[in-house]
Amino acid sequence: MSTIVARRPLDLDQEQFRVPRGQVYIIPHRCKDCQFCIDFCPADVLERSTQLNAKGYHYAVVASGKEDACVNCRFCMLVCPEFAIYSEEAQEVLSADQ
Repeated sequence: MSTIVARRPLDLDQEQFRVPRGQVYIIPHRCKDCQFCIDFCPADVLERSTQLNAKGYHYAVVASGKEDACVNCRFCMLVCPEFAIYSEEAQEVLSADQ
């Protein structure tokens, strides 16, 4: 009896899939330092700022060295009670030789 496999693992066709990239935007004056966005970010892109906004709260910022780590999952947008953060798909920059 032969086995028929209808599904193939995704890693066999890895070159067909690209990792999504996002750009995080933070509106500091809306942030109330709940840190939900920091806690729920799967790529640990965000951290707490050392500066204060006008309301006296530390707001979230993109961590140093993590500028290109966002996978545009938008969890930060979903958990922010103040609508102080959002992400958009990053535009891919093509090099001159492509």
